Amino acid sequence: MIDILHKEKKIATLKKDREFVLEYLDFNITDSISLSLPNSQKFYISQEIIPYFETFLPEGYLFEIFKNYLTKEYGYIDDFLLFKFLSPNIEGRIKYKISNNKRSNQEIDLDLDSILNSDTKDTFNYILQTFLDKNSISGVQPKTLAKLKDKESLKYKDYIIKTWGDEFKYLAENEYLTMKTLELANLEIPQLYLSKNKNFLVIERFDSSNFSFEEIISLFGKLRVKKYSGSYEQIAKIVYKYVNEPTIEMKKLFKLIVMNYLVKNGDAHLKNFGLLYSDDFSQIKLPPAYDVVTTTAYIYTDKPALTLNGKKIWHSKESLINFGIKSCYLTQKEAEFLYDECLDALKKGIKMVQEYVRQNPHFKSIGDKMIDIWRLSLKNKEHKEIPLELRRTWKEN
Repeated sequence: MIDILHKEKKIATLKKDREFVLEYLDFNITDSISLSLPNSQKFYISQEIIPYFETFLPEGYLFEIFKNYLTKEYGYIDDFLLFKFLSPNIEGRIKYKISNNKRSNQEIDLDLDSILNSDTKDTFNYILQTFLDKNSISGVQPKTLAKLKDKESLKYKDYIIKTWGDEFKYLAENEYLTMKTLELANLEIPQLYLSKNKNFLVIERFDSSNFSFEEIISLFGKLRVKKYSGSYEQIAKIVYKYVNEPTIEMKKLFKLIVMNYLVKNGDAHLKNFGLLYSDDFSQIKLPPAYDVVTTTAYIYTDKPALTLNGKKIWHSKESLINFGIKSCYLTQKEAEFLYDECLDALKKGIKMVQEYVRQNPHFKSIGDKMIDIWRLSLKNKEHKEIPLELRRTWKEN
């Protein structure tokens, strides 16, 4: 059984027998665990893990690490065992406590600068093993959570460190440049650092004890196997339902979705959108943009992760403007202005990538594809996938 605490007060328990059972101990709504689990009913019962708790479980690369570790230790692995292993070290307004927890919470003396200047495979493996029981993060690419010291403030902060394998070459640089292009569209992004040898993308966590984060997928009551099922219209509807200042937040959401289309990120699924909320739920807003990559530089036939207007295609300007008006409640003038702001950011992003390739020739194979793909978006036309005639011009390395 896992005890669940808010401000050191035990508010609920989570256990698994034949079913997952979350039991609240009272009905104080400010002691709710999350937006999707309001303290307005005593029990939440599910045959599978409750979606909110699944958002802390690793996927892909990290899951394989835990699978090997936990099956060796316990002879099996399941969602409850994995969450139980990770939960005592989950940072945030809600704390989790298990009996006989022998793992240490002591801070490791690693600093940000040393990681950025020593970005080798051995360094990544060392960080992963050091912070293994803190890795309550999802996503399939190689990544690890780390608590690093900032030399200027001497304070420890939580960071996500991402790297890449041969399947997706130079992914750290792709994401860095794509995210910086979103920033040019006046979208908030987390603090990003690209390591000296370009092997690591280091991202400062934006959730904290002041603001908690919940993925959109758990607000839909879906597990990660359903992360590609749904629509951007549904995301807009749920964001509008929860946020305090919809006139501001819906503009942000519109620009975020437009930029995902313009850079042709085919992985903008239900886990890559979320909400931030204050401790008492009085403030609810969109978080900084995260996990935006030009996926089509690797997967030429990639399509949007979710539907818009019932289709998974790279929509035209007209379709995106209509989405802004119908689903984000913008006026025609507002939608066109925000779309043009995104288009201008894309043009600046193209110049940024061109300059980056000039200074970093190793990135040319991916950078040139990103430039061509983004130029394709400047035409404001509908595409099912990257046109074959464009792909034929790319020389594979």
